[in-house]
Amino acid sequence: MCVILQTTEQLASTASERYLLVYMIAVLVIITSLVIVFFVVFLKRKNKLLLDKIAQEQAFEKEIVLAQTETQEQTLKNIGWELHDNVGQLLSFASMQLSILKMQADEDLRNKFKDTSDALSQSLHEVRQLSRTLNNEVVLNIGFEKSIDNELKRLKKMKFAKAELIVLGAKKPFENRQHEIILFRILQEFLSNSVKYSEAENLNITLNYKPDNLIITAKDNGKGFNINTVQKGAGLLNMQSRAKLVNAQLHLQAEVGKGVELTINYPFE
Repeated sequence: MCVILQTTEQLASTASERYLLVYMIAVLVIITSLVIVFFVVFLKRKNKLLLDKIAQEQAFEKEIVLAQTETQEQTLKNIGWELHDNVGQLLSFASMQLSILKMQADEDLRNKFKDTSDALSQSLHEVRQLSRTLNNEVVLNIGFEKSIDNELKRLKKMKFAKAELIVLGAKKPFENRQHEIILFRILQEFLSNSVKYSEAENLNITLNYKPDNLIITAKDNGKGFNINTVQKGAGLLNMQSRAKLVNAQLHLQAEVGKGVELTINYPFE
């Protein structure tokens, strides 16, 4: 009888220990699960805060670039007005005065006035053409492609043997016409650098219209440069900042002796 009681007590003790062990394991599992859940929630919240912070910083940077771009555009517009209204009028007056003097001069002297008169007329034409490309309203009025074509024609008269625009694919209109201005200014910056530094003879711009995007390629056949060692100037940084504003990808490729090529991938949506 005593042996049976001891055995019963041992079994009861073993069962209690098992229940206690199961209880402890269950509590441990619950606590571990809560810790994991808390940690996951904490990580998600932390990541959300980081993403929000990054988004705010990007939005802030975009606003700064947009403000700088708008300031630059207003400055260009003012310069365009100044060129058209003041410088243009002065050149017109000088041309008119020269024409009066030429009419009053002898025949031999008139021929000597011809080169000067032609130079003044050409200068007046160039000033008016330049003033148009600096004015957003004019660029929007005549259109993206025509503005590029006019700029290339103007540069060709200045110093280039060849400057052409090639259009491929089915033309697609811009949903936001301000993007036309931004892309045109990027190309103007590239062309300006080609004029100043490249010593190129030929310029080429290709607009390749795709269903979802526009691939813009601008090339010159100048002396080029080593893109790995050249210091990034304000011009390149300006182009990159403007490209970000319209969500475009910008890539500049250059090699010494092989010219420079700019590629812009602009998404329509």
